[in-house]
Amino acid sequence: MRSGGVAVLALGVLVLAGCGLLGDDGDGGAVGVLDIEAGQCFTAPGEVQAELTELTGVPCDREHDQEAYAVVGYTGPGGEEADAFPGDDALIRFADGACAQEFGEYVGTNYLDSALFFTYLLPSVRGWEDGDTHVVCFVTTTGEKLDASVRDSGM
Repeated sequence: MRSGGVAVLALGVLVLAGCGLLGDDGDGGAVGVLDIEAGQCFTAPGEVQAELTELTGVPCDREHDQEAYAVVGYTGPGGEEADAFPGDDALIRFADGACAQEFGEYVGTNYLDSALFFTYLLPSVRGWEDGDTHVVCFVTTTGEKLDASVRDSGM
């Protein structure tokens, strides 16, 4: 049995910076982290950074490392929205559950039965204060490049 937490530790948790820069027109290029949508594909950052403002988008039919599959607004354990930053541990617990749940709907197979993994971007304290309370879920592999979308692939 695998857990999203293991995949996250292996890949590193990326944190949203709270200010998006550029949109994506589908041809690739810089995509602000607040502009990421499900179905967009990206190359992995060269090195894990504490905060990101943008990722490099690429068409999903070209080699890529990650595909965004869900953008989920944070809710606390009781389903309530949080006004104050809930802390990294609470965000990680939420992201592990939310991204695992959304995985099957996007990929077409249960996460535990999949050959793929997930990771996510979390809002930073600064981003939260600016109104970013969303987690972005990405599907990825353990190092192999993807060359097509994984949406409904059953992988």
